[in-house]
Amino acid sequence: MDLYEYQGRDLFARHGLPVLDGGVATTPEEARAIAERLGGRVVVKAQVKVGGRGKAGGVKLAENPDEAVARATDILGMDIKGHTVHRVMITVTADIAEEYYFSYLLDRANRTFLAIASVAGGMEIEQVAEESPDKVAKVPIDATKGVDAETARAIVAQAGFPADVAPQIEDLAVQLWQVFVAEDATLIEVNPLAKTTDGRVLLLDAKVTFDANADFRHPDHAELEDSSAVDPLEQRAKERDLNYVKLDGSVGIIGNGAGLVMSTLDVVAYAGESHGGVRPANFLDIGGGASAAVMANGLEIVLSDPSVRSVFVNVFGGITACDEVANGIVHALELLKERGDGASGAGGVTKPLVVRLDGNNAEEGRRILDSADNPLVERVDTMDGAAQRAAELAATGR
Repeated sequence: MDLYEYQGRDLFARHGLPVLDGGVATTPEEARAIAERLGGRVVVKAQVKVGGRGKAGGVKLAENPDEAVARATDILGMDIKGHTVHRVMITVTADIAEEYYFSYLLDRANRTFLAIASVAGGMEIEQVAEESPDKVAKVPIDATKGVDAETARAIVAQAGFPADVAPQIEDLAVQLWQVFVAEDATLIEVNPLAKTTDGRVLLLDAKVTFDANADFRHPDHAELEDSSAVDPLEQRAKERDLNYVKLDGSVGIIGNGAGLVMSTLDVVAYAGESHGGVRPANFLDIGGGASAAVMANGLEIVLSDPSVRSVFVNVFGGITACDEVANGIVHALELLKERGDGASGAGGVTKPLVVRLDGNNAEEGRRILDSADNPLVERVDTMDGAAQRAAELAATGR
């Protein structure tokens, strides 16, 4: 789960890190109240989970509460890279002398954690890395050791932070690591980490991502989730304990096992190149021990997406036997026909399904599907062949 900046700032504050005083507003009048409380000049910042807010006009200065109202009015409702602004954060300003960059992240490719630090903050770190790679320090973090004072000194030295702020940044590096671990984060990014004219180092930004696999340890994290920003289908899938991610294509994907589903996305995308650029519409892993009911729930979610024009069910029977999957498909089609709701059209399911079953009880699964004799279900024996057929159906409807 990604946090909004104001949520990350509040998180840092709870852990005793130096952040600016502020508040969040959903209306111009709420912005006025916060500006009046803070007094003096303030910054009005759009709260969206995407970068480039400043360039898009989503970060403005206001000299007084009236200007804060005007700036909030300008920003609320703004579209920034497809994200509508529903909140603004109002903070006091800081007299910035220098801007730096600091982050911790999970480096999946190298199976470790990574600290990235730079004396060139206030801009996209990717741009800095491309234009001035010598200004970006990347320091692997040993998970068994973490970041102690010694490691913090190494990070600060490698990044080349000025001597007058090095001790402060070393302390912050240790504290940020403690937050990273305590909150089960996969990313903590501060850009900029700023030195003020009076020599203090402050965290002027907060980008935080939590590891959803650790949610059971953090019931308080649920309060931070913005359900209004979650895709409705993803929310419905989550309520049914389905691993579903909405994509922008037209071939619905259902598989058992994350690796198989990822491979299915690839073969569908490849097959779609010869059918006008057809692409996968979603990622949906029904899991290794899914029941017929889980299969039915998954199919209902996928068919509820209006952009889906065909569905590719790709199952390799292991713990999940193919006859269970086949029963799930038949059950789901019957259930959706009975409901006759907007998920599948007034008369029930109208979108074709291409099914590839292999592995445990595959023959029985195929027999169940053949016996059901549903004209919308088409079996294809190979993964590549099924991908081609699903892409063709999505492109042509036949």
